[in-house]
Amino acid sequence: MEILVCVKRVPTVGGAITLTADRRSIDTKASGFTISPHEECAVEEAVRLVERFGGSVTVATLGPAAAEEQLRACLALGASAAVLLETEPGAEVGPIATAAALHAVATGGAGSGGPFDLVLLGNEASDTGDYQVGIRLAHLLGWPAATGIKALSVDEAGISASASRTYRGALETFALELPCVVTVKEGINLPRYPSLPGRLRAKRAAITRVPGPDRAPAQDVRMTSLRVPDAPKKQATVLGQGAGAVPALVDVLVELGVVS
Repeated sequence: MEILVCVKRVPTVGGAITLTADRRSIDTKASGFTISPHEECAVEEAVRLVERFGGSVTVATLGPAAAEEQLRACLALGASAAVLLETEPGAEVGPIATAAALHAVATGGAGSGGPFDLVLLGNEASDTGDYQVGIRLAHLLGWPAATGIKALSVDEAGISASASRTYRGALETFALELPCVVTVKEGINLPRYPSLPGRLRAKRAAITRVPGPDRAPAQDVRMTSLRVPDAPKKQATVLGQGAGAVPALVDVLVELGVVS
């Protein structure tokens, strides 16, 4: 089974989020970069399927040259090949252009070594929060797609897949013929830690580099600015002291519907 996993280089933010002066990106001076937890689970799911059926896992990303770091991290987890669709640092490429670039990889172009039986993505980007690339890629490929998946299985013949998710408290299960596109959510599995041999292998591995789109098409989604929402304000009201506060407390409880 040949599997393609699409990942994205995103900032690692563990504390307060600050923006650059132009308010068009997250200030990463005090943070590093990673891939989202959804995508880590997608890589793990692909590696498990290949361990069962044989084949290989290819990881691909659209981003600057520095995104090689994230590809090597995926190689250390068990992926066997990596493709970097290289863009200029700071280039704005929206979901339409991203899906088009990944379409070339998924169809065997850009030195990816396809065709592929399955394409996996994280359910959404952890930095921008958009859910578009997986659906747009499936549309371009003309393949069936399932999103928000928390359980994935492939039949013994390797020709169809069963994908499940929970929606509004109900379990939904989809039957898909391969090839197909599936976007997975964190929790579908527990990603493994990279082994020392895996890290050494990833460090030496060759990464296929091809030029990515230099700009988004006119109809693509474009970011104008970012805004960090204000933290919710906490406010307390003193109702009184001692027994004198009881009537005011009762009024509050009545207003909340606790007592009548």
